[in-house]
This record gives sequence, structure tokens and C-alpha cells, in this order.
Amino acid sequence: MSNFLKRTLSGFLFVIIVAGSILLSQYSFAVVFAIIAASAVYEFHKLTNKQSEVEVISWLSIVGSVILFFTSFFFASGTIKYPSYSVYGLFIVIVLVIELYRKKVNPIHNWAYFILGQVIIAVPFALLNYIYYMEGFKATLLIAMFVTIWLNDTGAYLVGVTFGKHRMFERISPKKSWEGFIGGAVTALISGYIFSLIFPEISLLSWLLFSEIVVVFGTFGDLLESLMKRTISVKDSGDVIPGHGGLLDRFDSTLLVAPAIFIYLSFLFK
Repeated sequence: MSNFLKRTLSGFLFVIIVAGSILLSQYSFAVVFAIIAASAVYEFHKLTNKQSEVEVISWLSIVGSVILFFTSFFFASGTIKYPSYSVYGLFIVIVLVIELYRKKVNPIHNWAYFILGQVIIAVPFALLNYIYYMEGFKATLLIAMFVTIWLNDTGAYLVGVTFGKHRMFERISPKKSWEGFIGGAVTALISGYIFSLIFPEISLLSWLLFSEIVVVFGTFGDLLESLMKRTISVKDSGDVIPGHGGLLDRFDSTLLVAPAIFIYLSFLFK
């Protein structure tokens, strides 16, 4: 019961911080999510550096994620119009060149894991800026995305624990079941219907598609992180959130949901 209470309280605080930062102002959103992106990248490299011949300089990857996040923030908000991403591109080149002077056993591994961390973590977090500023729906669509992720997780957990018998990917995540997946999908559909009532500017069908994209790609994002942790033989990416693990554990769904939702909304509003 104490563990359940700890998970509940820390989970509630986590939701308050994430949702509050988005709703409070664009600057609170930028600061909080830049910190989360940097922390997630750090946790990623802390895990991958456990492998032999992998020695990525974590702080350089963290700096890269922060540069990418804020260049995306300023560009998406319209604060900066010129190609600010050139700063990030130059930084990537510098990091690659630095490897020439480190004289490590396998620099290709270091290059590969550095780029991988940027692609699967820094880029999705940077795309949150474009969802935040999408088509005048400032903050609304981003909040809807996270609420749908959380409701999907909750529905999948409750139904999976109660009725789960048929495993999805037992090799990767033994506890995930098809029953839980369906429970999460139904819960997400309900949330999509509610959002269509609150924000009728977007059609019911579009909201329902929005919800199910979150379900599908959120599940795959969760499984991808599970595969990584199982490969490295660790349970959690960190211990920042009591009872829940690290920030990478809490945002694993977002890693694939953010790109998928960004692409979907880009087509929807065009």
C-alpha cells in the first residue's frame, strides 16, 4: 500500500508539473520541457554507456538537445525567422570532429549512439514546440496529446491487470496484453469524443483519429524503450520519479507519439 501511495502521489505531482507548465505560459513550457529533454537524453546515455566500447560524452548530448529544443521553440513561436537550425547543425559537426581527438577504441559506436540519442529523444521533444503552436490552438493540442497518453496508459493498465491473458510482446514486455491494449484504445476514443465536444473546431472523426494515433504510436514507443532496457538488462532508466522510474520511462510513449501527431496535424490543417 505504501508503494501504491508513493506511485500515486508522485504520478499526480508529475501530471501537475507537466500540464501546469504547458498551461501557465509558453516560457514555463519551454523551461520545463527543455529540462525534461536534457534529463531524458542523460538517462539514455547513462544506460547505453554501460555497454563495452561505448563512451558517449553525455554532457555534449545534453547541450545538443537543449540547443535543438530552444531553436525549435523560437522558430515555431515566430520569434526567430532565419534558419536557426544552422547552430544545431554546426554543433553536431563539432561533436563528430571531437571524436577524432578522443582516441577511443570504437569511435563509430560513440558517433552512432550520440546521433541515436538526438534522433529518438531530442527531436521528438523539439517537435512538441510545433504541436504547442499549431494553427492557433496554442497549448490545446499538446495538452490533448498528453491527456490521451495518460488515459491510454491508465485504461491499458486497469484492463490489462483485470482481464489480460493474451500477451502482445512477451519477449520484450511480459506484462503487456492485447486486452490492455484494447482497454487503452477504448479509453482514448472516449477522450477523443470529449475533446470533440470541448473543441468543435476539429471534427469528431479527426479527434478519434488523433486518439488512436496516440494509442498505436504510444504503445510502440513504450515497447521500444522496453526493448532497450531489456537489451541492457536494467529495470528503469532512472529513479527521478518515486515508484515510476526515470523521466525516460515516463516519456517513452512521447518519443513516437510526438512525431506521429505532428505529421498528422500538419496534414489535417493543410
